[in-house]
Amino acid sequence: MRSILIIGAGKSTSSLVRFLLSESKTQNFKLIIADKAIEPAQHLAGDHPQATALALDIFEASQREEAIQNADIVISMLPARFHIEVAKDCVKFNKNMVTASYVSKEMEALDGEVKEKGLTFMNEIGVDPGVDHMSAMQVIDRIRSKGGKMLLFESFTGGLVAPESDDNLWNYKFTWNPRNVVVAGQGGAAEFIQEGQYKYIPYQRLFRRTEFLNIPKYGRFEGLANRNSLAYRSIYGLEDIPTLYRGTLRRVGFSKAWNVFVQLGMTDDTYAMQHTEEMSYRFFINSFLPYSPTDSVELKLRLSLKIDQDDLIWDKLLDLDLFNSDKKIGIKDATPAQALQKILEEKWTLKPEDKDMIVMYHKFGFELEGKQKQIDSTMVSIGEDQTYTAMAKTVGLPVGIAALKILNGEIKKSGVLRPIHPEIYNPILKALEDYNIKFEETEREYKGYNPDQLL
Repeated sequence: MRSILIIGAGKSTSSLVRFLLSESKTQNFKLIIADKAIEPAQHLAGDHPQATALALDIFEASQREEAIQNADIVISMLPARFHIEVAKDCVKFNKNMVTASYVSKEMEALDGEVKEKGLTFMNEIGVDPGVDHMSAMQVIDRIRSKGGKMLLFESFTGGLVAPESDDNLWNYKFTWNPRNVVVAGQGGAAEFIQEGQYKYIPYQRLFRRTEFLNIPKYGRFEGLANRNSLAYRSIYGLEDIPTLYRGTLRRVGFSKAWNVFVQLGMTDDTYAMQHTEEMSYRFFINSFLPYSPTDSVELKLRLSLKIDQDDLIWDKLLDLDLFNSDKKIGIKDATPAQALQKILEEKWTLKPEDKDMIVMYHKFGFELEGKQKQIDSTMVSIGEDQTYTAMAKTVGLPVGIAALKILNGEIKKSGVLRPIHPEIYNPILKALEDYNIKFEETEREYKGYNPDQLL
């Protein structure tokens, strides 16, 4: 019997495992779920006859090599920086590989060997990156096949809380790694191009430069720029496009409030603070404010950032219980970002019955037969609960579908790949429609970049 090895049993793996187990009997394969801690792997495997849990430390070479040698295809659901350890063994033992992560420089360097051995290393096949690539390229290729010229491409994705579970003033809960949310946007300026002009947004301004857009049935959202949109010119074959912008979605008002943490320095992850194990939430906030023998922490914060007492931002800060003098950070030598994450997780963790929501929006401006047109394409996916989230679904299902198509020889293209080729994205997008992951399109006249807003 064939075998599929999944390495990593984190939050995004639940829907992947459920999908593969539903196919395991008819497609004649067994599923090996490996993790350093065997308990989450055992939980995912349950008592399914086609599933086995395995304790695996990827830094133990003999363990890792044995597990990979015994598999027909390997799915790495590890943190992105660890994929390369798995990838090198997959090359060594002639195994195909699938990940949801961005192609790293180290992974790209394996492309020659992977092609030489006729292997398929499918990367960026989650939701973002993944579903965004496939849905965008399907429309872009369709426009180009008709002789159209691309004028604009914008793409936004957000992992958010579903309306029915939206019960805090931030209209937000964690649906993926909280650390990535806290430090998002750091490490360099956001770069993009608008109407032929290169634009840059440094981190300290990122959360005050947002765009607004409407998603049918779900209302108004704000989009903030991702770090480097320009890389997608070569990936998508859009080298000459005048406008290319990729970003992240939040509900309107989130970014302005989040900017309070950025301006105070509470998202910094580069240094450790003193005595954070016993530090109260209130003392943590006060650490970033000027000394005053008379003014309260609340007053100092409002004065420092010019926040009125009746400002909704103030209500959002109070909603997090930031000024509590009894609650402790409880982390030794925490960075500001780690301490902030601890505070936020208390309020923004999904409850067992909560549902999350993935929202994706693409905007295509193009010229065809002398006319300028625009296509708006949207996808919304609602999760089931805290375990089978929309995030896990939209990450796990593309990974699982791609793995099966590679295993069955339906995807044969070799190399270190992204799902930007028609022979890859068309069948996967078609399969995703059966799980209600599908896009709705509207077409209208293209009137330029944000005609209703000032540049």
